[in-house]
Amino acid sequence: MALRPARGTPWWIALAWLPPFLLRRRPVLRVGALGLAGAVTAFFRDPERRPAGDGFLAPADGLVRKVELRDGRWFVSTYLALYNVHVTRVPVAARVLTQRHVEGEHKLAFADDAHVNERLEWTLATPHGELEMVEFSGAAARRIMPYVGPGASVVRGERVSLIRFGSRVDLLLPEGVEPAVAEGVRVRAGETVIATVAGSATA
Repeated sequence: MALRPARGTPWWIALAWLPPFLLRRRPVLRVGALGLAGAVTAFFRDPERRPAGDGFLAPADGLVRKVELRDGRWFVSTYLALYNVHVTRVPVAARVLTQRHVEGEHKLAFADDAHVNERLEWTLATPHGELEMVEFSGAAARRIMPYVGPGASVVRGERVSLIRFGSRVDLLLPEGVEPAVAEGVRVRAGETVIATVAGSATA
């Protein structure tokens, strides 16, 4: 299957393939350069995904780092490592109410104080109530590129942004929506069901 680049992939990624070309007469160095070029290119991959079932889908690939109840609403946080796909997907059909970019620091995304990092805050109107989603940049990530803005209607699993390099995505679920994952579980954006409506298997 061809490697599909994500929307927002920087043009300079193509330059990563220049060293392997220049080092074609130096096999040992060329192997290392090829590995590095492949890793950088793979970071911006955008694979197709098929939802595993009904419910709210994971917005990001990665490790669920926190699941907790906050004032009657469930909070689910996912940490993305450098090797994860960094295309964010919307968990459920919704309309974008607000979208706010906040300047901040670039601490490690898995740190407890990473909430002060640069971030993109979303408020989404869903059939089950308001869903809040926050995308954080990390120590390496320096840019979050949204594909849609306020007023846009999006379908379940649709691609909505690209976070460049390591990062984190937090969800504050609507009231009555309960998590279907636990801390330490690995999830895949647009594929893994992370929450369901209380008393129902659909969302």
